[in-house]
Formats: sequence, C-alpha cells, structure tokens
Amino acid sequence: MPLETSNPPTLLVLGDSLSFYGPAGGLPADDQRIWPSLVASGLGWRAHVCARVGWTTRDAWWALTQDPLVWATIPRAGAVVIAVAGMDSLPSPLPTALREQIRYVRPSWLRRRVRATYARVQPMLSPLGWPMALPPAVTVAYLERIRAAITAVRPGIPIIAVQPALHHSRYYGYAQPGQPRTSRAITRWASEKGIPLVDIPAATIDHLRAGEGNPDGIHWGFAAHRRVARLMHTAIVSGESDSPGNARAAR
Repeated sequence: MPLETSNPPTLLVLGDSLSFYGPAGGLPADDQRIWPSLVASGLGWRAHVCARVGWTTRDAWWALTQDPLVWATIPRAGAVVIAVAGMDSLPSPLPTALREQIRYVRPSWLRRRVRATYARVQPMLSPLGWPMALPPAVTVAYLERIRAAITAVRPGIPIIAVQPALHHSRYYGYAQPGQPRTSRAITRWASEKGIPLVDIPAATIDHLRAGEGNPDGIHWGFAAHRRVARLMHTAIVSGESDSPGNARAAR
C-alpha cells in the first residue's frame, strides 16, 4: 500500500498518556505543546495520536487491529511511533486483568472502596517489582506484532520505538525495578529489527526528579515534551533516510 501524497503525511503515534498529558493533566490530541504536535509541525506533517491512560503495548496492538481511524491513517502515514512500554514495566500488585476490572465493580460505593484499598497497597508493594503490568517477553512479542503488521501493509515505512519511561511517583513508591529488564528486552528487539529507539528516560527523568513535571511524578511538563520532540524528530529523519522509497514519497 503506497503512501498517499495528496495531503501532507501523517505522524501516527500509538501511545499512552505520556503522549497527551501535560503538567496539569490531559490535553487535546492537537494541543501544540505536546510532543506529537511538535514533531509533526517540525516535519510539516499532521499528527494522529491514538492513545489512552494506562495503555501498554498490548493495548497499542489492539488499537492497531481494531480502530478504523488507525486503519484510515496508515495509508497516509509518513512514520509510525510506537510510544508505549513505560506502563508495561510498572509494578502491578494485582494482575493487570484484575486491576482493569475495578472500574466495573458495582455498586459505586464498593468500587470506590476497592480503588482506595488498591491505591494504599500499590506504593507499599511496588518495590517488589512483581508482578509487572506486562512481562518483558510479552512486551516484545506485542512490539513485534505491531511492527510486522505495519510493514506488511507499508513496507519501508519508518517505525520508531521508545525505551520504557521512568517515573518519580509516590503512587508507585518511587520504585520501578522492572524497567531495566523491559529496557534490555526492547533494546535487543530493536537492534535485531533495525528499529530506532528514542531514549525517553534520559530525556525526562531528571525533569521529574526536579519536580518540574506533573505533580503525579509520572507525566511531563512542556520542557520535557520539547526534549522528547527533538529526539523523535531526529529519529524519524534518520529513519526516512534509511528508507529511500518512503522518503521520496513523503516529500
């Protein structure tokens, strides 16, 4: 499926809340201060952000395979950024499937009590680092599914991935012991498949530790969004240069 060239290319971002949260909370996907908009603007492209709070690589795979807006974006995408994996590496005292069911608990008073109990337990158990939201092998398996599916439809399109983000959050007991394992697994996969990796932790963790981001210690301020945007821009331009056919079509 060739790139459609009647309009500017689109930057497709499969992400989590780090793709659209700022220092005071969530923002519209077209806010010009968040990194997807900054990257797209710098390239002269448009941005399509497909992301939700708490998304893992598994959720990104589901979005790719189930969201018709994503299907409509792929033919005109100039590059795809798989901006998930930070949530995968977070400690999750309850298995992810059970934790995600809390929202469905009824009646509402019981749901609030369950959620409050989980919020108290999570910081205490997080330093154990187990279980994680997704084990590293599962994270990589979903990343590879995403990569393979996209390249089957758009051979040669630049695909960018990220190192799992770090947090500095009291909600997780300031602990993320599983992140190095997830990071190593992603690095091996990216090296084998020739996927550029953006070092999200290096660009953002000092910012969070200095208290310059969102008070939750997870999401970033706009200075960090700008740093991430510069790294993404460089990775995409490099990816385009490595894909001559796609680079010509995107111009």
